[in-house]
Amino acid sequence: MPASSAAPDGKRPTLADVAARAGVSTALVSIVMREAKGASAATRERVLQAAREIGYRPDARARLLRSQRSRLLGVQFGLQHPFHTDLVEGLYAAAEPAGYQIALSAVAAGRGEQRAVETLLDDRCEALILLGPQAPAAQLARLAGQLPVVSVARRLRPSIPGLEVVRTADDKGARQAVDHLVELGHRDIAHIDGGRAPGAADRRRGYRTAMNRHGLARHIRILPGGLTEEDGADAARALMADRPHPTAVMAFNDRCATGVLDVFLRAGVAVPDDISVVGFDDSHLARLAHIDLTTVGQNIPRIAQLAVGRAIARLEADETADETAAVGEQVIAPHLVVRSTTAPPAEPR
Repeated sequence: MPASSAAPDGKRPTLADVAARAGVSTALVSIVMREAKGASAATRERVLQAAREIGYRPDARARLLRSQRSRLLGVQFGLQHPFHTDLVEGLYAAAEPAGYQIALSAVAAGRGEQRAVETLLDDRCEALILLGPQAPAAQLARLAGQLPVVSVARRLRPSIPGLEVVRTADDKGARQAVDHLVELGHRDIAHIDGGRAPGAADRRRGYRTAMNRHGLARHIRILPGGLTEEDGADAARALMADRPHPTAVMAFNDRCATGVLDVFLRAGVAVPDDISVVGFDDSHLARLAHIDLTTVGQNIPRIAQLAVGRAIARLEADETADETAAVGEQVIAPHLVVRSTTAPPAEPR
């Protein structure tokens, strides 16, 4: 009998379609699909073969919603952030082996955080993992009063009861970037700020601390910036209009650094021969061969593992000695990734 990928009416195949194909009752098909007792090995194989032939796939989401628990972890992420995309991959890898599924809801230009969260709550998510949330602390506190919430990549002071934080030590990462540039011989190092973005204040503080520690206070230069390529491009144009030019730039993140690189390329400024550039995140964008950006890496697998672990631990009231059961803030060390956009400064002409 030739295989078919749909029911006779062209709609998605159902249990009834499988039953008709296999010549058994719908109830028996349900038993087989639920892997429950009550069907012989031969019948199971006949039913599964019929399901394969017509392309039937059990609706896992519907099955979960019919049960007492959804076992869904809702993830709010920024649609345009490469770092968030990398984190989502890590969250899937951490959640599925633990028996949980991920439901995604994006924050975009026309879709704010509140709408993203409401969608996840409507989907009966049991816990929320918020990537770089910018909502006021009071709003996060109200949300944490409803269900377990894990905030990723944002420091929260003071801590909020019921809300977990998993983040990178952003200030340390900024210090690593400055230290690297100073070791190469740079002194005039500028920082393109992230404004009010999560992590920006810590990275700004880390930059200032490192510059002061190296005796470079008079070279401190912080330019308004942000999270996007456009923000980096605007800051780079401001640097080009200023004198003297810095010999190195530390951007808020990899997207911002990419905007800087684009402006320098169009202006004929060679990187790293004329000026060095450092990003932050080590997103997949930084690893592209034609960008090859020196950047501060965040341990994405570890962050994802801890975020999922904390959400599940809260859901299952797992207060064991395991580190994922520790309540509060968990801070992960960053690491510098040196590529081709940094080099010693050019000799004065």
